[in-house]
Order: sequence, then structure tokens, then C-alpha cells
Amino acid sequence: MTDAMNMKKTLSGDFDDAIDRVTAALKTEGFGVLTEIDVQRTLEQKLGVSFRRYRILGACNPPFAHQALGSDLMAGLMMPCNVIVYQEDDGTVTVIAGDPVSVAGATGNAQLGALAGTIRAKLERVMAALA
Repeated sequence: MTDAMNMKKTLSGDFDDAIDRVTAALKTEGFGVLTEIDVQRTLEQKLGVSFRRYRILGACNPPFAHQALGSDLMAGLMMPCNVIVYQEDDGTVTVIAGDPVSVAGATGNAQLGALAGTIRAKLERVMAALA
């Protein structure tokens, strides 16, 4: 499923396996995971509350990052590309990648918009590879 702001896929199977699959699919498209935020653990440690398994993966493609920053220094606000992975109540795992075109459109920078289109195509292939 794709909407104006994100690309979404629901997977069956193990949460940790889903993280591995997403990371591998990102790598295939030239992205590395620079950051991984374990929201469940953070909320438990900081607030003492329980929360579903939820990770935020900060993915980066260095050549695209360099190109984006060369076009507009404000592009750093869009980096890294975030992909969220969380466990649903029924045991399935949801993966959502933000749409860089939607975010880049707010800058009004045509070069950045074109680059965002290329990045979106790569993220769409990542999502398709998860099927």
C-alpha cells in the first residue's frame, strides 16, 4: 500500500526476522542502517511503560545524501530516511517507509524533488522485496 506520505507492507512471521529482511533489502538498494531506535526498550527504560515491539531504522545512501546536501543544506532535515517496523496485536509485522517525495516537495527545490523521486523508487523496491 502506498499513500501520500508512506509506503506500507504487512508481513507474517517473526519480528527479528522482519528487521533482518528490511535491513537486507535496504542494503540491496544501497542503503545502510545508520541508526536503530528500539522504541519498546526506550519507553520501558525511560518511563517504565510497556509498548509493542517497535523499531525506527534510520537508513542512508551516502551518494544520495551528498547529492541532496549539495542541492540544499536543509535536506539534512530529511535524513536519514526512516523506516519503521512494529509488531501488530495479531502477531503480524508492519513495515512503513516514509515517502521522500512528499517531504522534498515542501522545500520547493526542483533538484531535491527529482532526487527524492529516485530515492522513492529505491524504497518502493525495498518494500516489494519484502513480499
